[in-house]
Amino acid sequence: MFALVDKSDNSITKMLSGNQGIQIGDLKYPRAIYTLWTEAERNAINIYVIEIDDTNKKDEQWYINTNITYAFDGTNATGSYGTATAKSHADTLYTAQDETDGLGTEDDVRVEGLKTILIRTLKRNVANELIKTDWYITRKSEKNTAIPSAITTHRNAVRTKQASMETAITNASDTPALETLYKYTKQDDGSVTRPLGELPTL
Repeated sequence: MFALVDKSDNSITKMLSGNQGIQIGDLKYPRAIYTLWTEAERNAINIYVIEIDDTNKKDEQWYINTNITYAFDGTNATGSYGTATAKSHADTLYTAQDETDGLGTEDDVRVEGLKTILIRTLKRNVANELIKTDWYITRKSEKNTAIPSAITTHRNAVRTKQASMETAITNASDTPALETLYKYTKQDDGSVTRPLGELPTL
């Protein structure tokens, strides 16, 4: 991404993608200026590469990032993010005033928080794991064929782990705490784990 700047007031007058030529005043320049010209040559006609500063950019699973703000300081063209806003970890409920205004019933969920979304995803993952062995349950019901102990152990382990994972999600105090649960880190033995752990799988 490039910017055409006006050095009289250090403003960016046009954003340039670099995929087509440009006319500046009476002069026309081919798109090759973005690939074949040096930075100094482009700067001489007031075109600068935009350097993006993503210091404030955060994982969009957990945060809402701002739009990029572009600026020129007389030497460099930059684009930067503002302070990200954490997504709500808890559900937002309809209030009594909302009900009065006809927007919804008091205490019903107006906007789902991350905890609700994450627990629903967990339940779906659990169902997908258990369905692999559901046929043992069906066979037991229809044919009275014993379920192998390893299958019973596995299914119990899945449900036990589900319960502990749901508890961890529910008890997270805020969005950063939820993010930490899901953040993978490399261990001394070379393995990669996260505090939330993983569901047992066959």
